[in-house]
Amino acid sequence: QAQLVESGGGLVQPGGSLRLSCAASGFMFSIHDMAWYRQAPGKERELVAAITSGGRTNYADSVKGRFTISRDNAKNTGYLQMNSLKPEDTAVYYCNVVRWGTPSWGQGTQITVSS
Repeated sequence: QAQLVESGGGLVQPGGSLRLSCAASGFMFSIHDMAWYRQAPGKERELVAAITSGGRTNYADSVKGRFTISRDNAKNTGYLQMNSLKPEDTAVYYCNVVRWGTPSWGQGTQITVSS
């Protein structure tokens, strides 16, 4: 059974950095695109960054130049490096993989950016 487990969330001051990890199991991670989404209180879930199985990336305008998505297929793990964090980045961050049209989601990890 496909499973995604996020880790690396927490409380960070504005301007700080965090790295999220998404550990995949139960399926062939390397052949699927993956993405990171986030959902802030009272807002809809939004795409933050995506990476194809071949390594092509795209980002939401709000995080371009600050966040970097990557993947290590040998470790079945995806990453989101977040730098220069802002209070508006506060949200629950979710890992996402779509396999044959069916999305799989992790449980989410809370990021709080506050002084």
